[in-house]
Amino acid sequence: MPIYEYRCQNCQTKFDLRRSFSQADAPVACPQCQSREAQRLISSFIAISSGSEGTTSLGGSSCGSCAATSCAACNVAGR
Repeated sequence: MPIYEYRCQNCQTKFDLRRSFSQADAPVACPQCQSREAQRLISSFIAISSGSEGTTSLGGSSCGSCAATSCAACNVAGR
């Protein structure tokens, strides 16, 4: 089951929940103020694995903030 990040629009608390895909956008109560005005955030990820020759490979987005292969904002060339 994936972990989703949320931010409460009432008190700005950030929190995460483990929920099924079908529940990802369903209303959720803020653990701080109990408001039902929480909004799901876009999350980035990175996967680290060890190769057969002892090398490490990284997966996920090129610059950690988006899925683009190049980005003028952070000067990351296609990798």
